[in-house]
Amino acid sequence: MGERAVSGPVAAISPVQQMLASGTGALLTSVFVTPLDVVKIRLQAQQTPFRQALAREAAPWGDIIRPSKWKCFLYCNGLMDHVYVCRNGTSCTSWYKTPTHFSGTLDAFVKITRHEGLRSLWSGLPPTLVMAVPATVIYFTCYDQLRDFLRYGLGFQGSHIPLVAGGLARLGAVTVISPLELVRTKMQSRRLPYSELRACIRSSVAQDGLLSLWRGWGPTVLRDVPFSALYWFNYELVKAHLCEKSQVTQANFSISFTAGAVSGAIAAILTLPFDVVKTRRQIQLGEMDTAGGFMPRVIKVTPACAVMISTYEFGKAFFQKVNLDRDGPLS
Repeated sequence: MGERAVSGPVAAISPVQQMLASGTGALLTSVFVTPLDVVKIRLQAQQTPFRQALAREAAPWGDIIRPSKWKCFLYCNGLMDHVYVCRNGTSCTSWYKTPTHFSGTLDAFVKITRHEGLRSLWSGLPPTLVMAVPATVIYFTCYDQLRDFLRYGLGFQGSHIPLVAGGLARLGAVTVISPLELVRTKMQSRRLPYSELRACIRSSVAQDGLLSLWRGWGPTVLRDVPFSALYWFNYELVKAHLCEKSQVTQANFSISFTAGAVSGAIAAILTLPFDVVKTRRQIQLGEMDTAGGFMPRVIKVTPACAVMISTYEFGKAFFQKVNLDRDGPLS
């Protein structure tokens, strides 16, 4: 774990440094993109009231959510999706009680800020980070480790390497995080403190079996793995093209940002049908068709991918420079 991972003839950073870079990227991405998610959810709630969509709805863990419970939906910056279950009378449902009509995205930004305060645009950020940071650390670190192992450990070459590494990394991250996400959502629905986490897990396993912790895993994998494979495939291609065009050997911040935005948009468009399947199965926000979710998904994913990957690459470049200054180039 402490050995440095070689990603080229000179560059070398440790897995711990990769984790620090990806964790920082997840934090910054969440801060920048959460307002877009909040506005998106408010606009969705305006079109499909949650109280109607949740009537006698079956929860992912098998319980029945009664009409007196409402779900607050907050997507996490294109990295992971998160569901918040709230009851009447709790602080997180205050905006349900005084609904505001929004004519569009800009109007929603203005009215939310004016009537509810600037901080409301970051509502739900702390619990989002609880899941987003570890999920992103696992995902990005595994991708780099797998990509470098396939290239330099096994000697494989070709543009398919990012495709394989990206898909496998996402599969691993989803598999690790899914039980935590399910238990966290269940605890929120029952208003349990995190001190009862162990008891909640034991109860779930005793009642439904160990595999019940991965309920909802299938739809998530169906959407996330193709997205990840396509994203990294396009990112590496676009980054290499921009580096060649700019006559540089290593991507700078602007190249990483542009490549991340382009590849994120392409992957979001191509995997939209899978996103609809996952949304219907796990979030159940009401009826929607593939075309209807096109722009909101692209608008959310594109800047999220751009901020995340550029921050991550910047962090890796920083640690690479630190290592080179300390140890010198690898022989």
